[in-house]
Amino acid sequence: MGTTLLSAPHEEQKAGQIDIALEEMRHDTVQVARFLISDLEQKNVKVDTLLPGLSAYTYVAETDTIPYKVFIASTGNPGHAIKLVLFPGDRVSITGSVLDYQVKGSGFNDRLRAVQYACRPYEEKMDSLFSIMTEEIYNKEYLPAWRQRDSVQADYIRRHPDDDLSLFLLGEIKGKWIDGLYPLLTGKVKNGPFASIAQFIDKGLQRKKKFEDSRQRIKEGVEAPGFTLRDIGGRNLALSSLRGKYVVLDFWGSWCGWCIKGFPDMKNCYDKYKGKLEILGIDCNDTEEKWRAAVAQYGLPWLHVRDDGQSDVRLQYAVQGYPTKVVVDPDGRIARIFLGEDPAFYQYLDELFN
Repeated sequence: MGTTLLSAPHEEQKAGQIDIALEEMRHDTVQVARFLISDLEQKNVKVDTLLPGLSAYTYVAETDTIPYKVFIASTGNPGHAIKLVLFPGDRVSITGSVLDYQVKGSGFNDRLRAVQYACRPYEEKMDSLFSIMTEEIYNKEYLPAWRQRDSVQADYIRRHPDDDLSLFLLGEIKGKWIDGLYPLLTGKVKNGPFASIAQFIDKGLQRKKKFEDSRQRIKEGVEAPGFTLRDIGGRNLALSSLRGKYVVLDFWGSWCGWCIKGFPDMKNCYDKYKGKLEILGIDCNDTEEKWRAAVAQYGLPWLHVRDDGQSDVRLQYAVQGYPTKVVVDPDGRIARIFLGEDPAFYQYLDELFN
């Protein structure tokens, strides 16, 4: 029993803890949402809902090995949230209000707070435009404010390449900033508490390089890259097994509105040239359940396989948008490539077979 009493406080002490005493808690519902930094797709977000009337609340992390990203928001200030990172062993206190909070016990979160405050004017500008958004407002006002907000964070990264916060911020803004800013960060930062973010960025950069290599190779007249994927019946289907006839590789997804819009014309085309032409639908970025449901719902009669990312056929073919249709000739060479639901695709087939 003595050992148990000694070990329990030790474990409790290692877990990160946030003591929250915000003004909103007295009269608003407050939510504390969190997920592990390593949960990059935010698949396991946990939320504590605090009903009005509390003067203080303490959140203790469920694990003492990985940092958490934490958001604290209230119903009285929609669109605003306190963003924190809770490290193992930290004890952080948050006081004040959601709009004007103070943080103690964490130098990291104090620096993060300063960056958040510097970004706030641009975020408030973006928030104010949501209800009146048009394409013109998006291009002339919303997008510039977005870029200015990200520029604030990018400037911090440039000035602090040896700060863990810089990698955290880069994981927030991503996009075009990665190429220029990621090489600036030190090895210590990349191998530190946000190593999972660095690994994600590294993987993305490797994929980008492979995409560029593929984009240079994928041209009309070259041999179509071979692949084997599982068909909708669970059997392996190799592209090489379709040699001897024209094949349309249709890269699509159930989430793609233009793909769905084009199905009636695709079905007419398939009926018209069946025997001369085979269509191989390659589903991308779907779960297996959504893929199967879409094939059934839209009654798609041609061959179907799913690119689950393991073979990454879309990367081999440098697919830049959806739908993409690649016409492969009977000898296995790329005849034409069409990006988007393009009438020129159907005109090309009419000319080819008539």
